[in-house]
Amino acid sequence: MKRDSKLSGVLHVLLHMAEMNAPVTSESLAAAMHTNPVVVRRVMAGLRQAGFVSSAKGHGGGWVLSCSLAAVTLGDIHNAVGAPALLAMGNRTESPGCIVEQAVNAALDGALQDAEALLLKRFNSITLADLSGDFHRRMTGGGFTQKDIEHAS
Repeated sequence: MKRDSKLSGVLHVLLHMAEMNAPVTSESLAAAMHTNPVVVRRVMAGLRQAGFVSSAKGHGGGWVLSCSLAAVTLGDIHNAVGAPALLAMGNRTESPGCIVEQAVNAALDGALQDAEALLLKRFNSITLADLSGDFHRRMTGGGFTQKDIEHAS
């Protein structure tokens, strides 16, 4: 089963944008993330609507962060990209009248709801500034430079 990596990709892009001193084009972000610029623009539209990024057209234009990294949580970003499902597991529903299936589904539903609530609580406690701080610790601790982190195509 393929995992949904949209949230991970968006967070990756936002951290790269935080390191840039200039607007970044959809084409450049798409090249870094190995996707199509149209996909980047769709995702960025949700982030723009939430007030996390802004864009400018024309020469020298592109996407820029328009929020404080300390004020935005992973939960905020998750919501801005459409709140995709957090867990891929689901119930079997071939025999909804079967009382065995009903018992199994009830147990799974409760556990999955608890797990999702815990995950969302954790997402809401981690800011983009926390991610950026971890990135900077890894970069300096590993002896990396700005050039090392660029995803040049």
